[in-house]
Amino acid sequence: MTTWTEIADEAALTELLGEPTAAAANKERSALSDVDRDWLAASPFCMLATADADGRCDVSPKGDPAGQLVHVIDDHTIAIAERPGNRRADGYRNILANPHVGLNFLIPGRGDTLRVNGRARLVSDAPFFDAMVVKGHRPLLAVVVEIETVFFHCAKAFLRSQLWKPETWEPEAVVPRRAVLSQRLERPDDTIEELDAYYGPSYEERLYG
Repeated sequence: MTTWTEIADEAALTELLGEPTAAAANKERSALSDVDRDWLAASPFCMLATADADGRCDVSPKGDPAGQLVHVIDDHTIAIAERPGNRRADGYRNILANPHVGLNFLIPGRGDTLRVNGRARLVSDAPFFDAMVVKGHRPLLAVVVEIETVFFHCAKAFLRSQLWKPETWEPEAVVPRRAVLSQRLERPDDTIEELDAYYGPSYEERLYG
């Protein structure tokens, strides 16, 4: 039987990893700087992490054109738009039970990321929705986040993964295309031809309406 050595407390974790540098330990801020605002304006994609009342977690991707993904309300508050989707709303149900969220904002080609942690609430309409219209469509709702901490995360994970190097991309080398996955795991009664058509050019045309 294989023996695992488990880290079960913070002291053991610190002994293994060491103490963070002063720069890493002290880089958290509680308000947006001008550089943070510029980053949010340039970011077309983020990951939203939530957890329910029992601690069960969910991470959901959010994407919009750069400049329209995030609306900065003030130095302590941002809003993320919700667009039409599959209506599972896992993360939003979590927010109703537990407002604590984490966000990681990416800029294509950049290895560093901007991390925001705070408390969220769901808003179904507000005047700032007018600034978040994409292709004539207002958001269905917005996640309004009161910022508790904001800081930049270094590029090591992206450098190790070579995520932004096209020469490493082989999107269907091991995992089959979306239509095949959908038939195998989600929609067994549909044909591959039907699913290829569903996920074809018209899929992108339905993103906002």
